[in-house]
Amino acid sequence: MQDLLKKIEERRARVVVVGIGYVGLPLVVEFARAGFHVTGYDKDREKVRLLSLGESYIGDIPSSVLAPLVAAGNLKASTDPDVLGSADAIVVCVPTPLNKTKDPDMRFIASASEEIAAHQHPGMLIVLESTTYPGTTREVLVPKLTQGKYELGKDVFVAFSPERVDPGNKTWHTKNTPKVIGGATPACLEAAQALYGKIIDKLVPVSSTDAAEMVKLLENTFRAVNIGLVNEVAIMSRKLGIDPWEVIRAAASKPFGFMPFFPGPGLGGHCIPIDPLYLSWRMRTLKYQARFIELADNINTGMPEHVTMLVQSALNGAKKAANGSKILVSGVAYKKDVADYRESPAFDIIHQLQSLGAEVKYHDPHVSECDEGGIVMRSESNSVKYGDYDAVVIVTDHASVDYKRMLNEAQLVIDTRDVTRNIDADQSKVVRL
Repeated sequence: MQDLLKKIEERRARVVVVGIGYVGLPLVVEFARAGFHVTGYDKDREKVRLLSLGESYIGDIPSSVLAPLVAAGNLKASTDPDVLGSADAIVVCVPTPLNKTKDPDMRFIASASEEIAAHQHPGMLIVLESTTYPGTTREVLVPKLTQGKYELGKDVFVAFSPERVDPGNKTWHTKNTPKVIGGATPACLEAAQALYGKIIDKLVPVSSTDAAEMVKLLENTFRAVNIGLVNEVAIMSRKLGIDPWEVIRAAASKPFGFMPFFPGPGLGGHCIPIDPLYLSWRMRTLKYQARFIELADNINTGMPEHVTMLVQSALNGAKKAANGSKILVSGVAYKKDVADYRESPAFDIIHQLQSLGAEVKYHDPHVSECDEGGIVMRSESNSVKYGDYDAVVIVTDHASVDYKRMLNEAQLVIDTRDVTRNIDADQSKVVRL
C-alpha cells in the first residue's frame, strides 16, 4: 500500500476512468489538471475520437480546457481494455439505468468489474462512482476483485464515491463539490482519500461502501419525494382554484422549516427519475416496501399525462380537437440551458400527443437533434413561427428562448414552468400547470 500512496503523492500513479460521459469526462480533466497521467476508457469510439483530439462533447467542459491537457500528454483516451492493466487507480463511471420493469440494470457495472479483474495486478485501487443500490460494491466488486491471490486492503483497494454532477451548474463543479467516500476497509478508504485529495477540495469519509451508496440514494430520493409532493400540490391547488406557484413562493418566504421545490411536467435526467428506484428495488429484496419512493414515482411519472390532459382541455376551450392539431413542444432537454435530454418528460408528452392524432414538433436551442427510442427528431429553427401552431407547450425553460415573442405570436401556450407570468403580453392565452 505504501508504494501506491507514494505514487499518488508524487502524481506518478496512472489513472484510468472507465466511462467518459457526463461524470467521467469532468473527472479525467481534474486528474490531468492535477498532474496525473489519465486515460479515459470507453467503448464509444466517437467519444474516444473526440477526446483524443481535445474536442469536448459535453457543454460543461470546453474544448479550450481539454486541448492543452491532451497536447501536454497528460490526457488520453482509448477503446482498448488493455489500458486497465497499466493503471494504478481505476475510477468506474458507467451508466446504471433501469430495465423495462424498473429494476436495476447492472450489466455495465458487471462488465467493467470483469474487465478490471482480467487486467488486475497487485496494489491497484478501484473506485466505483456509478449510482447503485447499497451493497453493490461489497457484493459485486469486492468478490470479483479478491479472487485467488488478491487480499482486500492489502493487494487490492476498493471504495465507493458517489458522483455529484449537476450539468449546467455554474457554481458547483467536480473540484469544489464535497466528495463522499466509503472504503471496503480502512486501508481502502485511506487509499481513496489519498487519490481524491489531490483533485477535490473537501472529502467526506463515511464508515463503509454501503453507507456511501446510501448517501447518494438519500440525496436523490429527497429530491424525488419533494418534487412529487409539489407536483401533487399543483394538481390539488388547481382543483381548488388556487395558483400553486403563488402558494409555493409565499411559503418560501418562511426563513426556517421550509425549502421550496417547484412543480413541472415530470422528472428527467440521469439521477432523480432512476436512483430512488434502485433503493426501492433493494428494499423489495428484503421484503420491505419503500412507500414514499413508490408514491412519488407514481405522481412524477404521471405528470406527462397530466400535461397532455391540460393541452387537450385548452384545445377544447379553443374549439379544437387534439386530433389534427399542430403542436410545438418548447424544450426537450431535461433541465434548462443544457443539451442533456436523458429521461426527459418531453418525450412522453410528445408520444402521448401523437397518440391523440396531433402533429408534434419541437424547438430546443440546445438540442438540434435527438434520438429517442430509435426515432430521430430535429429541432425547429430559432426563428420558429409560433403562430403556425395550434398550441405551444413549454416543457423546458431555456434562457435563450424569446418567450415574449412566443406569447405575442402563439395562439395558445401551455406553460409547465411558469416562465411567462411576468411577461408584458396577453396572458389570457396561457394555461399553467
